[in-house]
Amino acid sequence: MSTAQGARARARTEITAAIKDEARRQLAAEGAARLSLRAVARALGMVSSALYRYFPSRDDLLTALIIDAYDSVGEAAEAANADASGAEPLARWTAVCEAVRAWALAHPHEYALIYGSPVPGYTAPMTTVPAAARVGLVLIGIVRDAHERYGLTVPPLAAEVRGEAERITADLAPGLPPEAGAALVAAWAQLFGLVGFELFGQFNRLVEDREPFFRHTVVQLAHGIGLRA
Repeated sequence: MSTAQGARARARTEITAAIKDEARRQLAAEGAARLSLRAVARALGMVSSALYRYFPSRDDLLTALIIDAYDSVGEAAEAANADASGAEPLARWTAVCEAVRAWALAHPHEYALIYGSPVPGYTAPMTTVPAAARVGLVLIGIVRDAHERYGLTVPPLAAEVRGEAERITADLAPGLPPEAGAALVAAWAQLFGLVGFELFGQFNRLVEDREPFFRHTVVQLAHGIGLRA
């Protein structure tokens, strides 16, 4: 790459980052539904036509922000798992869940973008899926490790959900028993529901000492999948 090409690439990277930073500020102030490319361009002193060379539409910009947010929380989960790599599966599970909560509390508007109300008129493309899967893949890896090392003790499934549990497990966590696969999906939903309740105020005047409550709850979720201390 020539010097001129390298300079152009650096400039494009810097401008892209500035656009996304301003869009995040708008998310915090106005919410995702009111995100506007024209407003972003105006705040950066750009003409709209110049911004469209980086993000052709509002949806393209939203998609970039969504992927960044999923990647960021995924990186937090992966780092927590790596830091606890010598610990037992239950401790690793708890550390990853706590990292997700800490990330959400530090990035509430980005959390709301990916786990809050859908943005009217926007449908996330398949390109968001790999980033969205990162936290789940960490949790699946912990459960699979526990299954291989110790086995899992999971309550039996009702006959009416066994077929669905087998399908879910084959798709998301092959090699695990279907009881664990179904419990994993339920625990994943409850983890983000628990974080969302705290972040969006549903725990106000209900749960005051939230950190130990969260830790206790995610341990109970792990027990439901068959993880033990």
